[in-house]
Amino acid sequence: MYDIPNNLKYTNTHIWVEDVGKNNYRIGITDFAQDELGDIVFVESPEEGKEYSQADECAVIESVKSTSDIYCPLSGVVTEINSELEDNPDLVNSKPYSEGWMFLLKASDEAELDELIDANSYHKIINED
Repeated sequence: MYDIPNNLKYTNTHIWVEDVGKNNYRIGITDFAQDELGDIVFVESPEEGKEYSQADECAVIESVKSTSDIYCPLSGVVTEINSELEDNPDLVNSKPYSEGWMFLLKASDEAELDELIDANSYHKIINED
């Protein structure tokens, strides 16, 4: 079935969040999301250095099937984008939890982490779809 790493947090909009220390979080889309989108052909990354609020539209993914908005899972400032996706957007399909990550965010409100769900809860959501 779908890969759902236990060490990550998730949103119900199929975004994963990895704590990389010092209030920094690596963010990408889940295995389920990339499968639903199909072959990804373009990733419009968020603006590095820009501050986003939780649930702000921050990026766009285009696939052969559709275009999907990506919503910021936490409030904070984008500190780095994955520039590899410019030339290799298919990394989101092939390695969504490793080389296919989208951006790093320095969170401004750690309390928002409590709104994210764990792997078991995310597994239940995608099995209802």
